[in-house]
Amino acid sequence: MIVAISIGAVDVPVGDVWGIVLRHAGGARTGPADPALDQIVWNFRTPRVVLAALVGAGLAVSGAVLQTVVSNPLADPIVLGFSYGATLGAVLVITLGGGVALAGLGVPAAAFLGAVAAGALVFALGRRHGRMAPTRLVLAGVAVGYVFLSATSFVQLRATPTELRTVMFWMLGSVAGAQWDQLPTVAVVVLATTVLLSLFGRRLNVLLAGDESATALGVDVNRLRAVLLVLSALLTGTVIAVAGSIGFVGLMIPHLVRLTSGADHRRLLPLTALLGALYLVLVDLLSRTLDRPDELPLGILTALLGAPFFLWLLRRDKGLD
Repeated sequence: MIVAISIGAVDVPVGDVWGIVLRHAGGARTGPADPALDQIVWNFRTPRVVLAALVGAGLAVSGAVLQTVVSNPLADPIVLGFSYGATLGAVLVITLGGGVALAGLGVPAAAFLGAVAAGALVFALGRRHGRMAPTRLVLAGVAVGYVFLSATSFVQLRATPTELRTVMFWMLGSVAGAQWDQLPTVAVVVLATTVLLSLFGRRLNVLLAGDESATALGVDVNRLRAVLLVLSALLTGTVIAVAGSIGFVGLMIPHLVRLTSGADHRRLLPLTALLGALYLVLVDLLSRTLDRPDELPLGILTALLGAPFFLWLLRRDKGLD
């Protein structure tokens, strides 16, 4: 993260970055005299890198949980429609502006509500005879996602060129506008939800054995799935609300951790959060350095890296046949 902060349109020596960060964090009384460097490092790059880490951790943990909940290794917040719900909420505020603002909603709040609404629909449609069926959850997520995506496309048709540019950049994901006042809420949600989900580690491990085995061991499978879906929707909605729609993180990172550290969720979820944070910090660094001075949306790079991984996973995992 320190290296990522030091690199940009104006490169800052790593030592100066440490000095600025420590000074603002209260760990040092001295720092570089140049106020321009202080502004670049502390007000622009540090919140951006911290937000990228939080978003990466949140998406990765959500993907790991959803893959277990629906018993499908290809599940992630996009497959279950959470991301499309958040996108519709944000696009409505961007394009309708004044009308939606009457309800007191900004882009982050609308995106969060959109993700929660999508999660509620998936939860309702995924139930059969009072039970939650993993296959129905996936099918419901795909259907709900397409409905929200169609609505988003319709809203885009009515947008002005200026609004459309903002919409497209937001849909592809970015942490360029990160500010310090955004971080406390996101940090609390990501850290608290990750810790809480890790406490469910044993029961998540039991779900891997199948519903019958889990029930025999005293786990209320339906209630557990409902709680996990709610927590995943909360986590996804929160991070998408501040960074836009970013794909493949929730699909790719959990699999990489499983390949190296196994499927025990007590270890899987914390490691997934760390690797997801590192991954998105690196992707954000690439997004602002590959085509200087222009900046690429995060979604372009995550798709470029994630799509080949997705195809490799299809060929490798015989259980998907």
